[in-house]
Amino acid sequence: MRSLFLFPFGLAACSALAQDDGFRCLANNPAELERHLLEHPGAQHAAMEAKAALDARTASFNHGGQGPFIISVVFHVIHNNGPENISDEQLEDAIRVLNQDYNKLNPDTGLVRPEFQGIIADVGIEFRLARRDPEGNCTNGITRTVSTRTYDGDFEMTQLIQWPRDRYMNVWVAASANGAAGYTYYPMWLDGWPEADGIVILHDYTGSIGTSSAYRSRVLSHEVGHWLNLKHCWGDSNEPGVEQNCSVDDEVADTPLTIGWTSCVLTGASCGSTLDNVQNYMEYSYCCRMFTQGQGDRMIAALTSPIAERESLWQPSTLALTGVMEPEQLCMARFEADRRELCAGSSVQFTDMSYFGVSARSWSFEGGSPGGSFDAQPVVTYDAPGTYAVTLVVSDGSASESSTVPGYITVLPNPGLPAPWSEDFESGPDVPNDRWRVVNPDDDVTFAITTAAAYTGTRCVRLTNSSAQDGRRDELISTAIDLTGIADPVLSFRYAYARRNPINDDVLYVYASGDCGETWVLRKVIRAITTLVTAPQTNGSFVPAGADQWGYAALTNIGPALQTTSFRMRFLFESDGGNNLYLDDINLNGIPVGIEETVSPAQSARMVPNPIDGSGVVMSDLPDGPVEWRLMNALGQVTGTGTSLIQHGRFPFPGATVPAGSYSLLLRAEDQARSARFIVP
Repeated sequence: MRSLFLFPFGLAACSALAQDDGFRCLANNPAELERHLLEHPGAQHAAMEAKAALDARTASFNHGGQGPFIISVVFHVIHNNGPENISDEQLEDAIRVLNQDYNKLNPDTGLVRPEFQGIIADVGIEFRLARRDPEGNCTNGITRTVSTRTYDGDFEMTQLIQWPRDRYMNVWVAASANGAAGYTYYPMWLDGWPEADGIVILHDYTGSIGTSSAYRSRVLSHEVGHWLNLKHCWGDSNEPGVEQNCSVDDEVADTPLTIGWTSCVLTGASCGSTLDNVQNYMEYSYCCRMFTQGQGDRMIAALTSPIAERESLWQPSTLALTGVMEPEQLCMARFEADRRELCAGSSVQFTDMSYFGVSARSWSFEGGSPGGSFDAQPVVTYDAPGTYAVTLVVSDGSASESSTVPGYITVLPNPGLPAPWSEDFESGPDVPNDRWRVVNPDDDVTFAITTAAAYTGTRCVRLTNSSAQDGRRDELISTAIDLTGIADPVLSFRYAYARRNPINDDVLYVYASGDCGETWVLRKVIRAITTLVTAPQTNGSFVPAGADQWGYAALTNIGPALQTTSFRMRFLFESDGGNNLYLDDINLNGIPVGIEETVSPAQSARMVPNPIDGSGVVMSDLPDGPVEWRLMNALGQVTGTGTSLIQHGRFPFPGATVPAGSYSLLLRAEDQARSARFIVP
């Protein structure tokens, strides 16, 4: 028998992912377990002792018809308001699938090969969503946490929330499972590593409805098998189909020795076996329908063992604490909306998410039409800008619960603020405010107004960024703006950024919306590996030292479809552990198309003197010859154009008739462009 494999298992058993997307199991990416073993030198020895104890118990264990063993389950949905935020119904369906598979109730057992019909296990484990949280409060066994960690699906993500493992089976549902469809660890490893105890699974492999499908629904059954000490049918590795598997075993007597299958070959026979158990939940065959009785014995041996506190899960005292033995009774009024921010004249659909046994409900919608409802999913229209409370009262016929959330709905003006529109952050409160919304899913540092730097004036908006922010996303989103009267609108802004090290590739995405933010269109991507960097690498906290450490971008691709009364812009910054980002002088106006879209600091020119008095000279590296110039004021509006000559890098600018203010002068010569910023006192 092969020596014990020392790394975690992640899999897409009985699913289409391997076939469709080139799936690789996590067992060959041992980073998390390896890191744990390095940080805890005694962990491997302790795990070997736990394995020895569990092996001794399993060797002499017989299921003997015990059970049912009830396990309380909590689903932790980690999401960033994307499709991974699956419905309660989809999670309840995942429990249904588990209970069918572990109690021989799945209707497809009749499709199991006749040779294995006699050993299909009724494992005797019942899974129930928790009804009491660790503090004894009412719950439906589902938590929801907003975090960009959902895109990692790693150990750090699981540390966002975890309930005690001696009472609950923790299942984290996310947009990523660290590169797999799901993963967990054997009890021997988890015995001394309670922080990692649980299962991580992709949202679209959870249950058989919603974002998932029946074809993908058995992954959780497979993962629970690992969590209860089952190996793959071919042994410890995550590499089915290799010849070496014929020399190892899964330590279960009634599963034939097998090479391992990644397709449903029902006549498959390998490693000298008469017929392989291709339809086993611990295979990758895409047609899983059974556990064997030997596998059932092995899981119950683990479940009734103190290793990883499994024997605590099903004790009556534990089930009393988790509330799963209680009759359903009303205990929570809760609601959700399909959106919480909209423009005046638009509608919101609310959904009653209360539990349990709701038979009647009454809504109150401040500022809405209708102002109240008795429906489970009312649709409400909001006509006036403002922030409004929502109240829901529910009843089960004998008791009632209520919930009021002040400021739950935000309604923006429609038409929005008039264009031309500008933002220099020189006045008003910090963001968020009535002009800007901030999205900070990790509830840490985010966009905020600072006086540490500015392209013009004394203030700008800064996103504090460091290696601790790696992988995190923050957003700055404007209020609604009326673009219907603007021809060929241009969105321009100044930005400043520096790397901490040469490999940083932080990204600034710029989106636009013509329907008040209900849908977004990507309009520009500025990456650190291309044009985001505006200053030299800075190990400390980056602060731009002057105008030459700011970049400039002008988006001319907004397009007619987005020129509505409810236009919005959205700056999304994705950290790669680089340095701070600064934004300033954001303008929406009608600059004629054709101006250079971006002029980097390296392409800047210089006005002498600055401020100018009557006239000045622009110093640049443009070649001698004719140059086209455009003068733009602080709002980004073009106030003058012309053509002149550059000689010896000098361009005389006649500024005597220019009103007082701040200006940018754009110069174009052939395929090159330069810009100079100056002040007229």
